[in-house]
Amino acid sequence: MPDRQRSPAKQPAPVLAAADCARCDAVCCRLTVVVQPEDHIPSHLTTELPGGLRVMAKDEDGWCVAVDGSRMNCGIYDSRPDVCRRFAMGGPYCDAIREDYARDHARTIELVLQ
Repeated sequence: MPDRQRSPAKQPAPVLAAADCARCDAVCCRLTVVVQPEDHIPSHLTTELPGGLRVMAKDEDGWCVAVDGSRMNCGIYDSRPDVCRRFAMGGPYCDAIREDYARDHARTIELVLQ
């Protein structure tokens, strides 16, 4: 009888609570945000990618520099870029990036057999 190889177990999709600003991981604040000239974002909050695209700058941990880390909210909320204004919390894209983030950052406990 041939040896059967076990295929790696598929990771189940993470179960996410409904999006809620008070409990959100603010995953969208880690996305690349393209800034348009009409957004009027101060230049010290932006950076230019090699292809010339102007985007919101990120800190060393990958967060948008406009995020107030102590309060976990946007420090320029009233004047945030248009693309941020159009982002629908709890919409399909929000749910998809939250699911990807949860899967990529799932905590696992290593099983050690003795």
